[in-house]
Amino acid sequence: MPTPTRRLTRRLVLRAVFTAGVVAGTAGALAPVIARTGARQSPPRPAEPERFAEMYRGRHIQGSATALVPVAARGGGRPGYGAGPGAVSGAVPGAEVRIDGRPLEVMRRSDGGYLSVVNHYESFPTLREAARAAVDELGSARLALAPPHGH
Repeated sequence: MPTPTRRLTRRLVLRAVFTAGVVAGTAGALAPVIARTGARQSPPRPAEPERFAEMYRGRHIQGSATALVPVAARGGGRPGYGAGPGAVSGAVPGAEVRIDGRPLEVMRRSDGGYLSVVNHYESFPTLREAARAAVDELGSARLALAPPHGH
């Protein structure tokens, strides 16, 4: 019959082996997730506002991204609008894309990419890529003359 000291030692060894196995298994399972997270980068941002005009698949696409400065940031504005403790002063990104002269509504994402009303479940790193993807999706269809939200 094993002595109490020997039983205690065997228990400690088994616990240590079990703990090491759990730690190694968890590390092995999480390694790909951590590696992907570290490799993920935000889309490349151009050093200056993006502007383009080209023919793509027989369609004329053009677009521009600009930095709009709110009135409050220039020191003007009406009372209660853009002024006050919660106001954001600085540039606000604006974007415009046209396909065959018709406006394509695009929105800026928080990660710096763009999405359009044509491809609203996909994000594209540049306006040009968003416009090209919209042309691909539209095929021979044309955009409506009026924007969908009545701007």
